[in-house]
Amino acid sequence: MNKRILNLAVPNIISNITVPLLSMVDMSLVGHLETNSKLHIGAISLGTMIFNFIYWGFSFLRMGTSGFTAQAYGKNNHRESMLTLSRAVAVAIGGALLLIILQRPIAQLAFLLLEGSPEVETLARQYYFIRIWAAPATIGLYALTGWFIGMQNARIPMILAIVVNLLNIGFNVLLIRYFGMESDGVALGTVIAQYCGIILGIFLFFRYHRNLLKYWSYRAMVELKALRLFFSVNKDIFLRTICLIFVMSFFTAQSADIGNTTLAVNSVQLQFFMFFSFVMDGFAYAAEALTGRYMGQGSRKRFHRAVALLFRWGTGFALLFTAAYVLLGDQILLLLTDNEDVLGASNQYIYWVYSIPLITFAAFLWDGIYIGATASRGMRNAMLISTLVIFLPGYYLLVGPLGNHGLWLAFMLFQASRGLLQTLLSRHAVFKKLH
Repeated sequence: MNKRILNLAVPNIISNITVPLLSMVDMSLVGHLETNSKLHIGAISLGTMIFNFIYWGFSFLRMGTSGFTAQAYGKNNHRESMLTLSRAVAVAIGGALLLIILQRPIAQLAFLLLEGSPEVETLARQYYFIRIWAAPATIGLYALTGWFIGMQNARIPMILAIVVNLLNIGFNVLLIRYFGMESDGVALGTVIAQYCGIILGIFLFFRYHRNLLKYWSYRAMVELKALRLFFSVNKDIFLRTICLIFVMSFFTAQSADIGNTTLAVNSVQLQFFMFFSFVMDGFAYAAEALTGRYMGQGSRKRFHRAVALLFRWGTGFALLFTAAYVLLGDQILLLLTDNEDVLGASNQYIYWVYSIPLITFAAFLWDGIYIGATASRGMRNAMLISTLVIFLPGYYLLVGPLGNHGLWLAFMLFQASRGLLQTLLSRHAVFKKLH
């Protein structure tokens, strides 16, 4: 069982690590332009923020597809595996087309909410209107990635992520260094790389799973009961994701309200949260695949053992990261910034960084377990309570007397309550489904 967990977790961790590498290269490329480098950095930051909101909102498709597919795999139900993929792809195509059709209203709303100088906004709009055409490929890859994970295959999503990100880097270098493009070259490079990725994903599906096509049926794909369940689970995951986006955005916005230095400090220290999330997401993906598989098989013993071992691995890595942050936190901060004001102000908040791994790891793991069990309602309820009852009241009660410490405390209470509530709800929401 430990080997299965690692076989699923490690490739996903490697996939996650390629994401910040791409961002670093993009910033380096436009950061070394001879003219207006600051403007192009700002344009990419604004444009990327818009697409993070859009695509993070569509992440429900990857998670929902993973859970349904894993359960079908556990039942050895090839027909349902194929139908799950076809439903996910149909939703991906429909959602992507809607984004393209509504691209101008979306842009108007986004740039109304996001502030930037006229020069930066002009470049960011150019970036946005190029990159939006990658939507079908990007969202389609969510569906394919979730399906491959559900099929207990983490290697293909790893290959897709590495190839897409390396191609993205290559195209960006080519377009900026050799074709004289600027931030628009970053956008176009992303579009080309995403379509290369979806083509590769389709090729790998036909290479390894072509035999499943014989189980496809349009009538079965649009069967009303199955569609209701598919959309019900994905609706719950979507609401959960919206809450998470809100909390992260609110945290950043309130950091800015406190002051520019606080915004810089919190942005840098949130990178420690992101570093840890790269690892825990890998184990969450393993949880989706394994718990969904054993739920499909109806194997209580294997399901419970998988959950127990996942929490052992999660606890171990949480302790490891805590030790690393305590021992190396100052050195990591120096890698992230050399600004003396930010470094000086970070000293009084570094203790929150130390608490991140042990407080947050349970929420990551439970998310994967709930998704694998398609227990989306319980996950949604835990997130709504954590957001509306814990985080927001906590912020308004604590930030006055405690300032930025109050903001961090509210954020940590939010993360802790997610893990605690999902633990309390798991008996009814997750384990009862095995009876």
